[in-house]
Amino acid sequence: MNALLSVSDKTGIVDLARALHDLGVRLLSTGGTARLLADSGLPVTEVAELTGFPEMLDGRVKTLHPKVHGGLLARRDLPEHMAALHRHAIATIDILVVNLYPFEATVAKPGCTLEDAIENIDIGGPAMVRSGAKNWKDVAVLTDASQYAQVVQELKASGQVSKQTKFALSVAAFNRISNYDAAISDYLSSLQDDGSRAAFPAQANGRFVKLQDLRYGENPHQQAAFYRDLHPAPGSLVMAQQLQGKELSYNNIADADAAWECVKSFDAPACVIVKHANPCGVAVGKDPLEAYSKAFQTDPTSAFGGIIAFNRPLDGAGAQAVAKQFVEVLMAPDFTPEALAAFAGKANVRLLKIALPPGGAQPWDKGQNLMDIKRVGSGLLMQTADNHELALADLKVVTKKQPTAQELQDLLFAWKVAKYVKSNAIVFCKDGMTMGVGAGQMSRLDSARIASIKAQHAKLSLQGTAVASDAFFPFRDGLDVVVDAGATCVIQPGGSMRDAEVIAAADERGVAMVFSGVRHFRH
Repeated sequence: MNALLSVSDKTGIVDLARALHDLGVRLLSTGGTARLLADSGLPVTEVAELTGFPEMLDGRVKTLHPKVHGGLLARRDLPEHMAALHRHAIATIDILVVNLYPFEATVAKPGCTLEDAIENIDIGGPAMVRSGAKNWKDVAVLTDASQYAQVVQELKASGQVSKQTKFALSVAAFNRISNYDAAISDYLSSLQDDGSRAAFPAQANGRFVKLQDLRYGENPHQQAAFYRDLHPAPGSLVMAQQLQGKELSYNNIADADAAWECVKSFDAPACVIVKHANPCGVAVGKDPLEAYSKAFQTDPTSAFGGIIAFNRPLDGAGAQAVAKQFVEVLMAPDFTPEALAAFAGKANVRLLKIALPPGGAQPWDKGQNLMDIKRVGSGLLMQTADNHELALADLKVVTKKQPTAQELQDLLFAWKVAKYVKSNAIVFCKDGMTMGVGAGQMSRLDSARIASIKAQHAKLSLQGTAVASDAFFPFRDGLDVVVDAGATCVIQPGGSMRDAEVIAAADERGVAMVFSGVRHFRH
């Protein structure tokens, strides 16, 4: 049995080679890998010795040879293939261990030049991987160090790699080549004449890994599956560990993402309750229990069967309060043993843990998508993600009345929530909690009225509240509705042709208004 080892990332390669040698496998190798194995005391045959042709062109040409590809591609079950190998003195290659030049890592470095990128496009490696993977029944192709242990274990147990494992290795190999080629295409397609990279390449190559098949999609007659990015952001929903509960549904996942993205935008302990993709209750508090209690007050009716997210580990007291209501999915960075015990008898409740990284830093600092994608008929809409964060210094007071310090904090809180509410969005807030949410209406007036109605149903007073509108008020009527409901200060983007009219209305009504200068449509 012959094994060809040629790797850029040499993690675990010496241990693998030693295990193969101990099993009687002949080691073939190239360049730096061959030198490393030889320096480690292992007998190794250089590919140049195998082919009778030296490496050339700074190593660009070394494995592109019939004695390599013939040994990989020959089918052992076809006598004519084996006869051809015999005639030309070509040995079979039964195990191929290859990982590729680090193209992705190279182009990710600041200041990477086109020349650097081109030099890190592997040619011989992908060619060998494709040859071996095509002939998977006869060749085990290893493209990642995580695969080494299983192959060694099977060789020790039976002297061969199982057909099932070889096929899985082949699929992984073709996936790796696909991702590698896509990375090259993305990079080259994004280059502009001045050497900079465009945010949107001329060809977009999506790379996603399936996490699970789902029972059905948005509705029972639709099929669905859940995928993650090839390289997911830390602290994102796809990194969640399900601790208990039924299988997640399509709608569970969509709503869970809305809740998680919203709750991680807050620095203080926060709770977000989502129903049908919209936050129906959001609050901050001194601990998860207080945050949940305040969030639940906003809209107890909609909270029934909702998705609940915390940005702090959930303790027993908070869990016991949540357990009193019907909840579909509960998310937190962690759960104490007491919190888990509170839900032990509720087998259907899905508990998702999205762990903090080592050291306890919040994962959401870097846990945001860079791009948002929406499917349309035979096409895609792509945009940079709405990751804008509004600071106190960004606010522009446009009315005679100045907001108080507390009102400014309420306005910023309301603005954070409005960012995650479907347009047209109107959000009433006070003292770190939502008091009424109007979402997804064709008219901003209707959203304002619905938010007021929600507050009335929850027996919450809107007197002295702050209101956020995700887009500008095109007329004064929307402002009048929220002021009539009890709002004393308003935040909106500004930018309407009738801004002066709306500002004058705010002065007339004696309320403070600030412009954010940013719109947060969410469709």
